[in-house]
This record gives sequence, C-alpha cells and structure tokens, in this order.
Amino acid sequence: MKHDTTLRGAVHADRQHDSALKHVRGLAEYTDDIPEPAGTLHAYLGVSDVTHATMHGLDLSSVLAAPGVIGVITAADIPGVNDISPTGRHDEPVFPTERIEYHGQPLFAVIAETRDAARRAATLAAVDCTPLPHALDPVSAQQAGYPHVTDPLKLERGDIGALEQAPHRLKGRMALGGQDHMYLEGQIAFAIPGEDEDVTVHCSTQHPSEAQHMVAHVLGVPSNAVTVNVRRMGGGFGGKESQMNLFAVVAAMAAKRWNRPVKIRPDRDQDMTATGKRHDFVIDYDVAFDDQGRIQAVDGTFAARCGWSSDLSGPVTDRALFHADNAYFYPNVRLQSRPMKTNTVSNTAFRGFGGPQGVVAAERMIEEIAYALGKDPLEIRKANFYGDASDGRDLTPYHQQVTDNIIARVVAELETSSDYQQRRADVLTFNAQHDILRKGIALTPVKFGISFTATHYNQAGALLHVYSDGSIALNHGGTEMGQGLNTKVAQVVADAFQVDFERIKITKTTTEKVPNTSATAASSGSDLNGMAALDAAEQIRARLVAFAAERWGVAPEQVRFLPNHVQVGEHLLRFEELVKAAYMARIHLSAAGFYKTPDIHWDRASGKGRPFYYHAYGASCSEVTIDTLTGEYRIDRTDILHDVGRSLNPVLDRGQVEGAFVQGMGWLTTEELWWDTAGRLRTHAPSTYKIPLASDRPRIFNVALAEWSENRERTIKRSKAVGEPPFMLGISVLEALSMAVASVADYRECPRLDAPATPERILMAVDRLAGLA
Repeated sequence: MKHDTTLRGAVHADRQHDSALKHVRGLAEYTDDIPEPAGTLHAYLGVSDVTHATMHGLDLSSVLAAPGVIGVITAADIPGVNDISPTGRHDEPVFPTERIEYHGQPLFAVIAETRDAARRAATLAAVDCTPLPHALDPVSAQQAGYPHVTDPLKLERGDIGALEQAPHRLKGRMALGGQDHMYLEGQIAFAIPGEDEDVTVHCSTQHPSEAQHMVAHVLGVPSNAVTVNVRRMGGGFGGKESQMNLFAVVAAMAAKRWNRPVKIRPDRDQDMTATGKRHDFVIDYDVAFDDQGRIQAVDGTFAARCGWSSDLSGPVTDRALFHADNAYFYPNVRLQSRPMKTNTVSNTAFRGFGGPQGVVAAERMIEEIAYALGKDPLEIRKANFYGDASDGRDLTPYHQQVTDNIIARVVAELETSSDYQQRRADVLTFNAQHDILRKGIALTPVKFGISFTATHYNQAGALLHVYSDGSIALNHGGTEMGQGLNTKVAQVVADAFQVDFERIKITKTTTEKVPNTSATAASSGSDLNGMAALDAAEQIRARLVAFAAERWGVAPEQVRFLPNHVQVGEHLLRFEELVKAAYMARIHLSAAGFYKTPDIHWDRASGKGRPFYYHAYGASCSEVTIDTLTGEYRIDRTDILHDVGRSLNPVLDRGQVEGAFVQGMGWLTTEELWWDTAGRLRTHAPSTYKIPLASDRPRIFNVALAEWSENRERTIKRSKAVGEPPFMLGISVLEALSMAVASVADYRECPRLDAPATPERILMAVDRLAGLA
C-alpha cells in the first residue's frame, strides 16, 4: 500500500501563522468582534484630574443623571476584596478610598446603555480632595523620601574593593526612558453573567488564570465560578499581563450587579494614561578596568520609576540586575536595585521585563571604557566576554555558571558577514571628510536568561483530544497575541503523530480546560506549552502503540508512525483508521499534558541560584547617519545573527527577531514618554507618542538565524525562546548614534547619550561636544 511521504506542518520548517490569512482579510475575531447579546451594557472609567491628593468624597449625582446611565460602581460596591495586586502585596485597590496616587487614576466606573453615554458621563464627577506634593521620577522620589514599592535586591560577588586598585576607573549616570506598549488592540473585557455565582469574561489578557483569580477575589467567589476566555490578542508585549485585571473585574462586577452582559473598552488616551509601561531607570555606575579594557570591578545602582503600586516592579527590577552583565564577566561586582514609588501610573511588564535596561547599562560601561582608552568598542566587548570553567570567567553576579556560552562565535560570524571592520574604516574616513553629516557603526551582543525568575511560574498544561475521525483538538495554557505560539505548539503535536498540520484544530485559551496557567511571558510560551502539549500527545500515542501491538500481534517496536499513516508490522493503516479502531476498542483518546522546567532554583535573600534554564544569544551590527544641524538621523543598515537553537519555525522566528529589533530601536530613539510638572502624561496618543514607522526600518536589513545552534538543555525540540532576547539587538542603533555624535569631538569623549536618543537629544549632544572640539 503506497502512501504520501510528505508531511505538511512538521517542526523545524517554515509555516505561516495559522491565522495569517484571517488577519489580512479581517476575519480574525477579537474580543470586540464577539456579537453582543441583547441588553448589553457598556462601562467606562472615571479618572482623577489631580496627581496626588487626599480624597474626602465623590459626588456622582451628575453622573447618575446623565442620559443613558444605568449606574456607577465605586469602592463601596465591591462585594469581595478591593485589591488587584498581582504579587499579593495588597497595595493596588480597584478604586481608591483615601488617597489619589496619580493623574488619571480610575476612581469609579460608569455603566450605561451605550459606550458613548458612559464615556461622556464619566467626566461629570466632582471629586472632593486636598492636593499633596508629588514626585514623578526616581531621583525626585528619593529626594522626597518616598519608599520602595517592594524590597530591593542586591547581587554581589568578589571584592568590590577592587574598584580602588585598578589602573583606571570611571563613574557615570544614565537615564533610560520608559515605553508604551502601543498594542494595536487596546484593553478590553466583555463579561456575561451566568447562573448562581458564575460569570464568563472574554478579554484580551496574557494571563487568563490571573484574571480569573482577580475577578473571583473581587467578587468574593471561588475561582471555579469564573471562566476567562482568550481566542487571540492584537498584541500584548507585557501590557496585558497584569494590567487587564482592572478591566476584567469592572466588567464582571457590573455584569453580576445588573445581571446583563457588560463590555468595557477604553479609548487610546485613557488606555495610555491608566495602564503601566516599561520602567524608566536612572542608573549610576562605577567601573574599574585595566589598560587592555578588561573590567576589574563594577558597582551599579538601578533606580526605577515604579509608579504608585508594586505591580510587577519587584521581578522587573530584579531582572534588570540579572542582565546588567549582558555578555560580560565581572570579576568583582555589586549591583543594587531601587524600586521607587512615584506618583505616576504603576509600571509593569514589557518585552524584556527589565532585562533591556540592564543590558543598556552594560553597553554604556563598555562604551565608556572604549572612549577612555581610544579603542574600538567591539575590541573592548570581546575582551570582556564570558569564558568557561577553564578560565574561571563563567560565573554571573547571581552565581549561576554560564555553561552554554556561544557569544564569541555569534559575534565573530556577524563581524565577518557584516564586513564590520572595513565598514568601520569607511565610517571613520567619511566622518573625516564631512562636517554636516556624520556616521556611526556599532556591533553589540546579547545574552538573555530564559525562565520566570518566580520559579513556580515555570509550569504549563495542555489538553489534547483525538476524535474518532482522526481530527485533533488542541488546547493549552498559553495565549496567542500574534507571535505564532499556537502555530508552533500545533506543529509539535502534528510532528508527534506524524499528521498534517491541517488535521489539528487550535481552540481558544480558557480556564475551563487548562487550570492554573502561567502568563504567556518571559519568552517561555513555546518552551512550556510546547512541552506540555508534547506530553499529552505522547500519552495518547503510547496508548495507540499498545493497542496496535496487541490488536495485530506485533512488538511495540514494530509500530511506527509515518506521514499520515501508521505501520503496524506488515500492516499499513491510515492514521484515522487506527484511531477509529482504537475508539471501537474503548481506548482513551484524550490526555492532559503537563510540564515543569527542571533544574532551576533561586534564593532571592542570598542573591544566589540558577534562575535561568538556559541563555539565548544574538548580535546586531547597525550603521547610522546623523545630521549635525538638526539632530535627525536614519538607520542605513542593520545585520543581525540570532540564536534560537533548532528553530521550531524559522520564518516565524525571523519575524519575531525583526519585530523585536524595530521595537527595541523605537524604545531607544523615538518613543518618548513625557509628563508635565503637574504630573499629567502628555504623550498619550499616537499624535504625540511616536513608534517607528515602516519608513524608519533600516534601509538594508539582513536577518539570519544561527542555524548551527542547538539548545544543550532538553527544551522543546532543542529550540530556544525568541520573544524577548532580540529586543536588545536594537541597542546597536543607540551605540552607533553615539559614535556618530562622538565624531564631532574626534572620538575623545563618550557622548553619554540618555535614551530615548531623540533628534533633540542628538542635537544637544552634538552642540555640547562641538564646544570641546
């Protein structure tokens, strides 16, 4: 019997996103596309117009009298606990009762017949309050004596006294701006009441289980009364990990109170003012080094603008310290975090989760050393790379041994493929011959640790059904936000059964099917959920093998899965034939899979452990041109070589690398968050907050995956995470801009650009260095 040996959808092969056609044709359904049942109500948030104040009362009479208004919800109407803190610190009320902590803080919700009616009525409240002094950034917060929002962390190894003994030493300060998530689909929740205590919430969240627990917590009901569904999101980037909690609980409270479906969808302005962003940092560094540029000691303090509550600031500032070494070995090191409370929106997760801020600090120190010694920064980078156990240069500041180090090979290959040395010589020649236009080029590395630093989050579940006709339904705890997670996990299942991808139906993420899931974050979506799905597939496959061996009287080793077929001794069956026979023999064709990441541990109190299962590596080379009269610039060319292990889906991974680079570049160049002195966020819409456009991408953009790489750890098909690590490749643009500015003073001084390096900042730096020329 002949059979088709071609498998459509195997792993380690290009396959388009499972929803790609639906995306471009407008057929992909998001939360706001769900048909609204008759009687659906709409909610909108009423927010503060002061930055810091003592609350005395709310007069909502005008709100209630507005056309179309059904009612309002305040803190007094919360049936359960008035808290949505994701870390259990109980410092984040749904609505405040005593103190307003930032401009734009939600104070109540309006429920009305239409969204427009709710939105208009929300502006009519009268708030009785007494204004208080406020602090908007980590420096002013420290000066005002503000507390930390969570316990700070210290990482220490070696003798920091080595700072005093090295031939060279320098100190500096760098300010790093935050970043808005600017997801295409904004925050949204749609709650439908059920019988008894039940409520179903459709929402755009990266963490359905947390949304479920928060809704139950606020309603005062058990988690089994709340179902949270997520088919897909229109982007997340971390902004829907904990920030969705507020919208989910408001919709659920209103739905249960009025026993009608309730939808809440803020407009973009309120979405940006009421939800957290990437943490701003002010970083003080003190670095000692020898004549060759080898670092001898580092002392760093990382003060973060955390906002009014802790949210996820603890693990974010921790990860900033974890990555303050980037790819470099520090013989003696002390790193300390300062998670400062400020009177701004509570900052939250964002792609990289604090890691990019730490990596930028490492690259700034490398850059400083290079200018101090008159050397190429790449030379200093290579001199400080991690080594291995043989040279004793393999221990991180948190005492984890780096056992998978491939950064030297990645950088060497990119240095050759990008023709870095010749192009740097050409840049130096160009700058010597031109006054107005100046060029810069930089090659920067990335080493990024993969795992949740909260060890208990490193687990996942999956539910797999094989139906009697051979079709397969897949459900797992991860969420799809455009990154292709569902496609990759389905490929894993297709490979396990050796069936075509099209045979698998990917179903929505729901707390009804897979409980106690972790957020789709920390770049762990494929690692965790792929392994859980594989576990489920292997359980069913083992049952099929045992059944076939018994039915046809062969050894289990003689049962082989072939493309869409199963070889049982001399018998060749179509996959669906074997499944049908197994069903008729009452073989269980469903399985719940589970996976937990092995060999990780972390003791925060001592600052020691193995928080990361493995590291992902990459490197980027960028060339830029600046106009010294205006500060404007363009990215001429970028070459990237990135390590994703044995890629599950190379075309999706390349897309992730490209998108992450552009988003990282935007963070460091055009995306500026600005609060006025009154504490109002002024960059709260696309008209004032500038993300990169298609025209801002590098004119020449070469992206390659390190096809020779294979994860040494037993990850899903030996692949590596790709969500966050390439975000830091955008740092090469900031470093290239710095070189272009430094040329004005003949490269004698580090420009010390703060980020984002907007054209205004570039121009001011040029003017400052021109005065030194």
